[in-house]
Amino acid sequence: METGMKKNNEKTKKRVVIVGMGFGGVRAAEGLAGRGFDVLCIDRRNYHLFQPLLYQVATATLNQEAIAHPIRAIIRGKQDVRFEMTEVDQVDLDNKQILTRDERIDYDYLIVAAGSVTNFFGIESVQKRAYDLKQLNDAVALRNHVLSIFERASHESNVGIRRALLSFVIVGAGPTGVEYAGALSELVQVLGKDFPELDTKEVRIVMVEAMDKVLGPFPQQLGEYAKKKLEGMGVEVLLKTAVKAAEADKVILGDGREIPSYTLFWAAGVKASPLAEKIPVEKARGGRIPVNNDWSLKGYPEAFVVGDMAWHETDGKVLPGVAPVAIQGGDYVAKVICARESGRAMWPFKYFDKGSMAVIGRGAAVTSVKGLRMKGVVAWFAWLGLHLVYLAGTRNRVLTTINWMWDYLRLDRQVRLITREANAPKDEEYRLTSHGAPAIQNVSMTHPVNTPINSVN
Repeated sequence: METGMKKNNEKTKKRVVIVGMGFGGVRAAEGLAGRGFDVLCIDRRNYHLFQPLLYQVATATLNQEAIAHPIRAIIRGKQDVRFEMTEVDQVDLDNKQILTRDERIDYDYLIVAAGSVTNFFGIESVQKRAYDLKQLNDAVALRNHVLSIFERASHESNVGIRRALLSFVIVGAGPTGVEYAGALSELVQVLGKDFPELDTKEVRIVMVEAMDKVLGPFPQQLGEYAKKKLEGMGVEVLLKTAVKAAEADKVILGDGREIPSYTLFWAAGVKASPLAEKIPVEKARGGRIPVNNDWSLKGYPEAFVVGDMAWHETDGKVLPGVAPVAIQGGDYVAKVICARESGRAMWPFKYFDKGSMAVIGRGAAVTSVKGLRMKGVVAWFAWLGLHLVYLAGTRNRVLTTINWMWDYLRLDRQVRLITREANAPKDEEYRLTSHGAPAIQNVSMTHPVNTPINSVN
């Protein structure tokens, strides 16, 4: 009798399906746990990824496991919350169903928090050849590539080719580009000890930005500070400069200049996850989905989109695709659903802007919080603390803290490993040789890689 009653009670629970277990999805699941719903979490990966630290995996500071945490561990012990690893192929808003690769799932409420992907703005040659940082394997692939480049350069006798190998182009001077540029510059110092046969003065790191400032969303003085710091670390900053194409061994700028290089890192923009195209509603810029103030879809009050996929206007401004927005959106939507089921009114969503942060290097960062602007060591400690707070898993926090302390005290990177856990570069022209370095043996000796490296300045 008791078992039968329990099954009957489970059937009466309304089902909430959460697609995507990033910052927004995790917070929504936590907010709905034990509140009388059947909560089904769906993700094509079995782990939650802390994307803001991907660049540290790519620059050999952290192991990939330090910034990922199993979703099943996150929801363990959370009442009425379960997880299914699968991919969503279609969203049927009218019939309140989602179609995965395995089954058709009914829902009473739907929360889509599938995040974003890199936006290459239709430049096909760049999309084929550039590295980006949105997935864990992206970071491992980029780390493999950079370390392999140094291995190849260490026995390259042709000066032009060696300089092209040791030239790294970073497109985008937002937080991701700035953080990667600073971390790469510090990695070069470490690799200089590993490769005494190389002159690290030959290494060239170029940051290309189409706008007229570094860290565009930040106050002008903080952007200028970041630019000055990067230049002091040996990074060349080219402002008001666009990239129009890329070939296997060079990057072509909008004004026709060419930078001989085998490494292109793209951090110049994002767009909504491809899942957005499978939701039959209007789209805004970057494929993002316009939502009401409560994050629900227009005409579908039981369906919500939060985080990077959503185009949410508040106080006349579109909320940015950053972690705090996704976290607050996930929290709020969980409260909205609970309020509706209990017949309570819900207050309008109000985004609390906790400010912006970016780290430049050891002991150097910038923060802007409610008019309070900090830079240098104080901002750096604030950045460290905040990232540790949001990092999932106690073990991950401990390991990350140890790695940061080691790096700060010793200026050493412990994860200088070339692995094959990720895909090789994206184009056959970039394919890896048995040495693990780009197959450049067929490059013409009349190619610009043999021109003086400073000729593009």
